Amino acid sequence: MSTVEKVVEIPGNVEVDLSDKKVKVSGPKGSLFKDFSNKPVEISKKDGRIVISVLWPKKKEFSILGTSASQLKNMIKGVTEGFTYKLKTVHAHFPVTIKVQEKQKRIAIENFIGEKNPRISKIVGNVDVKVTGDEIVVHGIDIQEVSQTAANIELATKIKDKDQRVFLDGIYISEKK
Repeated sequence: MSTVEKVVEIPGNVEVDLSDKKVKVSGPKGSLFKDFSNKPVEISKKDGRIVISVLWPKKKEFSILGTSASQLKNMIKGVTEGFTYKLKTVHAHFPVTIKVQEKQKRIAIENFIGEKNPRISKIVGNVDVKVTGDEIVVHGIDIQEVSQTAANIELATKIKDKDQRVFLDGIYISEKK
């Protein structure tokens, strides 16, 4: 039998619980849960490591193996360090006002290119959004929620029907940690 394995190390301050391809990772910043039951991989815990394996992998199964290992590494990094995306506001003429509406889990971008109605961006999951001047900081423990929130903000300020080489106004991701 041909089996391919990927190994993910578990740091000392992280606890991993496995049950039927359902993984719960707990650490100092919080806990994350992911269900791998729809993927053709086997997940086990041995000697302070997570071993992900595939039996007789073809190209698709081999790529799913790498993706699953990467997702587990991101979960461990999220509960220990967290993820931070920084975005910059760029405007040529009209100053942009950004307001975080935490109850509605959305961001209102006002006066973008002189528009009267605010552009709305959705905040996904348990993510903290802070606005200081022309910088927006998105922070959380789940990389998918943090990156999707940052992408939503960037997409909300996309200018259509104009030459994007000339009209550079918008909010752009400037840094990822």
